[in-house]
Amino acid sequence: MSWRDFWNGEHAIYVSDRHKALHYRRIAQDIAAAVPSKDASVLDVGCGEALSADLVAAACRKLILCEAAPSVRDKLRTRFGALANLSVVSPEEVEALPDDSLDLVVANSLIQYLSEDELKRALVTWLAKLKPGGELILADVIPPDLSALTDATELLGFAWRGGFFVAALGGLVRTVFSDYRKLRAQYGLSTYSALGITALVEAAGFKGVARRANFGHNPHRMAFSARKQLAAEIPAP
Repeated sequence: MSWRDFWNGEHAIYVSDRHKALHYRRIAQDIAAAVPSKDASVLDVGCGEALSADLVAAACRKLILCEAAPSVRDKLRTRFGALANLSVVSPEEVEALPDDSLDLVVANSLIQYLSEDELKRALVTWLAKLKPGGELILADVIPPDLSALTDATELLGFAWRGGFFVAALGGLVRTVFSDYRKLRAQYGLSTYSALGITALVEAAGFKGVARRANFGHNPHRMAFSARKQLAAEIPAP
């Protein structure tokens, strides 16, 4: 089983329906707040089930949801098929998007499931698809020194505020015996220091890499913003 297989099948990564709903609503609110204008074209890469993507679609002219798992793409199309400005694509279909066509690319809680080489290739693609001056946001990046205990504590705090604390306690126990735990042990999760992720993003051709507030409930994970150079900023040969 791969990470893509895991997300394509049934899993219990969310401890309850309320947890899932609140999680996706918080992420959608954070993405919507980052949309630069109502006329923006936005790509949300590795969006998952994106239950509140309509909030993001309402904040922009065009929203493209990219998800690797076919079963999740089917759910997204069923859920949001009536929204004229929202489309659902696979990672392979991102390659076919016109260059210089996007104002914002968001990859939230994604790069931990990619190898470094996969991330490098993705960064090159995202740079090509962004308009000059367009922004990339990498969110929920896991630093190497972040402990599982800290993640668990933040989840329990989110659960307490959101009214699913008991379910969260049970979910943490189930995770110990889950496929997610086994896959994490087998494949690991990619972690990056601030210096490490900055170097990778700059090497891909982005400029102005900077820390920003993370998306979601866990402030101990990191988020970064970078942009594609404007034509006027590119030095003459």
